[in-house]
Amino acid sequence: MLESLRRIVQEVDNAPDLEQALAIIVRRVKEAVGADVCSVYLNDYDNRRHILQATDGLRQAAVGRVRIEMGRGLVGLVSERAEPLNLDDAAAHPRYLCITDTGEQRFHGFLGAPIIQNRKVLGVLVLRQLEKRHYQEEEVTFVVTLASQLAGAITYARINGELARLQDEGIPQRFLPGLPAAPGIGIGTAVVVYPPADLDAIPDRRIENPEVEEESFRNAVQDVAEDLDRMALRTQSNLSAEDMALFDAWRLMLESDTLIDGTLTRIRAGNWAPGALRATIAEHARVFDAMEDAYLRERGTDVRDLGRCILTRLQNLTAAPIQYPPKTILVGEEISAMQIADVPRERFVGMVSTGGSGSSHVAILARGMGVPAAMGVADLPVGRVEGRDMVVDGYRGRVYVAPGPAVRAEYQRMAEDDRAMTHELQSLRHLPAETTDGYVLPLYLNTGLVSESRPLGIEESAGVGLYRTELPFIVRDSFPSEAAQMSNYRRVLELFAPRPVTIRTLDIGGDKPLPYFPMHEANPFLGWRGIRITLDHPEIFLTQIRAILRAAIGLDNLQLLFPMISTVGEIDESLTLVQRAHDELLEEGYQVKMPPIGAMIEVPAAVYQSEAIARRVDFLSVGTNDLTQYLLAVDRNNPHVAKLFDDLHPAVLRALMQVLVGARVHGREVSICGEMAGDPMASILLLGMGVNSLSMGASSLLRVKRVIRSISRGRAREVLKAALQCEDAASVRRLLFNTLDTLGLAGLVRPGR
Repeated sequence: MLESLRRIVQEVDNAPDLEQALAIIVRRVKEAVGADVCSVYLNDYDNRRHILQATDGLRQAAVGRVRIEMGRGLVGLVSERAEPLNLDDAAAHPRYLCITDTGEQRFHGFLGAPIIQNRKVLGVLVLRQLEKRHYQEEEVTFVVTLASQLAGAITYARINGELARLQDEGIPQRFLPGLPAAPGIGIGTAVVVYPPADLDAIPDRRIENPEVEEESFRNAVQDVAEDLDRMALRTQSNLSAEDMALFDAWRLMLESDTLIDGTLTRIRAGNWAPGALRATIAEHARVFDAMEDAYLRERGTDVRDLGRCILTRLQNLTAAPIQYPPKTILVGEEISAMQIADVPRERFVGMVSTGGSGSSHVAILARGMGVPAAMGVADLPVGRVEGRDMVVDGYRGRVYVAPGPAVRAEYQRMAEDDRAMTHELQSLRHLPAETTDGYVLPLYLNTGLVSESRPLGIEESAGVGLYRTELPFIVRDSFPSEAAQMSNYRRVLELFAPRPVTIRTLDIGGDKPLPYFPMHEANPFLGWRGIRITLDHPEIFLTQIRAILRAAIGLDNLQLLFPMISTVGEIDESLTLVQRAHDELLEEGYQVKMPPIGAMIEVPAAVYQSEAIARRVDFLSVGTNDLTQYLLAVDRNNPHVAKLFDDLHPAVLRALMQVLVGARVHGREVSICGEMAGDPMASILLLGMGVNSLSMGASSLLRVKRVIRSISRGRAREVLKAALQCEDAASVRRLLFNTLDTLGLAGLVRPGR
């Protein structure tokens, strides 16, 4: 059963559209279980009915025509309860509904399993038997497991098929749901980015010169063939004759008509060589995947490996700068900081990723640049959207592909409202972030983008509350030298002088690996990251500290910040190393000064030791992204649980209160530098708590300032008191939105609504 399950899921994943996906399901499941009938009913929630979409065993004429009202029949019962139903004689059940159009009145045995994705029942998988039959437990388990795994494939196939059939008219208007990542409305053209040598991520792309693509493909195949010959020659003394035969098999596959002619046919039909190769390899591999013999089935893996080799050569041969249209929406399964930095800012209007969440670091970059973004749009078939018109709703995390006139007009109106709000906010420039009762809450800037020479928000911010030093490390192929680091740090310190600049020491690990410093961990967010890495490698830490201290000579606006502190021992050890670097530089003749030093509070352990940590440092800075992740046990980059990530959760609010209590014992200031600081709603609570400053992305500065200048500190304390009585994040959000609404500021978080 397990092997059948694997093969069925794999076949469905490769289906080009919903119709073929469902045809595979009903045929394969019927065979695997030995049923007389297998059918799939999909739920149409708009019209409140279950529609027969595919069957093997009932009348084909009934497909698409048989529609059962929701709540009726056994199909309705399975969907309603969202649990399987196993009956040896369906007709004896009080909810049985006889539908003569399908020819099912002769059948008795019934097994129905709900197809569920993200808590929503998409449809029902039904098995029927002529005779009375109570399906065995392992059969029920098989069908239920299969139904759960097919939900995502069905959704993907449905959207894939819709996009394949898109014409100028009759375009579907429904949106693809994701997670809001950066506020704003983006309307533009999709540009797909993908990792090198990843066949599955290669998009279709139309071409005007098939001859050039054909030549590139043939050259790539020839290069791979020569590589195989060289590899065979080099290893022949170490391999048996049987093992050496593998090289012959690879050469045969490489030279097969299926591979060569199939790819050339697709190129001549107008697809570029990488896209044609992807489709051919997928088709070729499916043949092997469907084979019963385990050895032959493994050859599907060989085909894919061969395809990746050809793709690598193709990309080397055809690599060219990406052409970014005037209104570019960057789309990918995973998008890197370098891919973001490569888009000209004046052309960058939106970003969509099938993975990640609103608190992943690429989302943080998007917010910092003021680019609307949606993350975790898992149902988006990336390979089919290149060059298509697209709308990104960064407020709600919604994406429309090829939107119709009504959708486009609505979002253009919302974008205009957004621009009007932005224009209105311009009047706040150069005004202090001062409450109506005279309290000033300094607003700082989070920065660290590699490409920026004059960061957005420089004039508006009170300084830099968080300078991320890891980005210059990520884009290099080796650790930067002390001189190179000093030049980077000096630039930002001079740019903001005399305003303070808080430079955070290297914070890599988790979702920020270095390409030249491999860190392979089963659970990187609970592993080797932040201060843990740099303390284990003092040579990295000392080089960076020396560069930072040298960069601040004569400026006197540096503050130093340690990330990912979880024990007081890490503070003590870090302070010792900073003192060592300071003393060494003095001995070498550099007139360095010891700056104020702070610690980031990002893990629960640090929350409960905030008083002890505050005694050792000059200030505390709370990173609410990681703190929320660890408090709620939610991987913020995992789209399956990202909806549970909410920095307005009551547990997070109480943790912040505890940090403030610990800091005040020693008179230390507390800054909030996580994404919570840039949330106009959350700023009310943070003001009420009495935090000393907020640090955020440039795009949030004026929005938060508008809130601060519209409310008194006393009113903020009242709202905080009410929020601390709430038992869930949704209640806190309602409270805060209503507060903004009464202030006339609801448009800051939900334009045009």
